[in-house]
Amino acid sequence: VGSYFLETPYVASTLETGQVEHLVVNLRELDCTTFAENCLAISRTIRSGTPTFEQFCSELQGIRYRDGKIEGYASRLHYFCDWIHNNQQKDLIEDRSEELAKTPLIKQITFMSTHPDSYRQLKDSIPLVKLMARQEKEISARKMFYIPETRIAEVEKELMDGDIAGITTGIEGLAIQHVGLLVRKEGRIHLLHASSRAEKVVISDRSLEEYLLESKSATGIMLARPL
Repeated sequence: VGSYFLETPYVASTLETGQVEHLVVNLRELDCTTFAENCLAISRTIRSGTPTFEQFCSELQGIRYRDGKIEGYASRLHYFCDWIHNNQQKDLIEDRSEELAKTPLIKQITFMSTHPDSYRQLKDSIPLVKLMARQEKEISARKMFYIPETRIAEVEKELMDGDIAGITTGIEGLAIQHVGLLVRKEGRIHLLHASSRAEKVVISDRSLEEYLLESKSATGIMLARPL
């Protein structure tokens, strides 16, 4: 599914369209997370046997929001580590990170509540910032695992086309900084993603291992496999 979006323009913050949280459907402009969400929603819509727009919207809402329910800004799964956790609970994906590498990811998730001015909905709402901080505390208390960049080569044969990779980061307050789909190209795993640098959806020229090792802030991946 992801290859159909190749060359689609990268645009940030396409979900920030108003004060009232609602389901935004935009296949003309994508950021890294909405690219992954739309690919998963389209795939699930096709597999459902009911390939309608209504079914797609239902799938997308189920993926994007905590427990599939739109209950304000904080119900959106803003942190991708939380996205993986909640979508595994909904049996939409399986987190394979622990099984493949058995390496704990220990991070205190604080970025949104400590940078409220970076988010239009947060910068003028102290109650919403406090709500996000409570969610961050809950996320931080979970056991998380990742595949370090130095171990990608040894697990590469276990990675599959269509796997969703959350690129883990050394940035304080964040677990995941970027998201993409994995594709095998000439025997190596590459990243299919909405790239801010390329300003469009592309397949990385470098292998996933090279992409991670050459990034200053990336540390590895969390791996979500669609079910």
